[in-house]
Amino acid sequence: MSHAEIDIEAFRERRERANDKILDQDHLGVKRFFNLDTQAYTDGALDARTKEYAGLVASCVLRCNDCIAYHLDQLITHHDATPEEIMDALNVALVVGGSIFIPHMRTAWELAEELFEETDQLAPQQDKD
Repeated sequence: MSHAEIDIEAFRERRERANDKILDQDHLGVKRFFNLDTQAYTDGALDARTKEYAGLVASCVLRCNDCIAYHLDQLITHHDATPEEIMDALNVALVVGGSIFIPHMRTAWELAEELFEETDQLAPQQDKD
């Protein structure tokens, strides 16, 4: 059972459902922005993986747990990020964002562990008393 504050499966389902509802409104400006956001994370001068790390660090500094969850999911499930790489990126966010990021860092790391377990990159951790 997950100990992360964010249930990744519920997050994925809620995000997709909510995005579909928004896009069903067929608002040109909203559709353009969603497309711009999607295209920002495709290969260009920087590869998509690097852009996801930039998105993760920016989301951490802005303290958006939904955004952090999204970028962690992308990095771990689609870009084969390692625990060491994720922790290094979270360290950059901590240095830039300061101690106010620490509660979000806890949530991020617990979610990362869940994603690593899901992708068989990390053995389940035993709870420490």
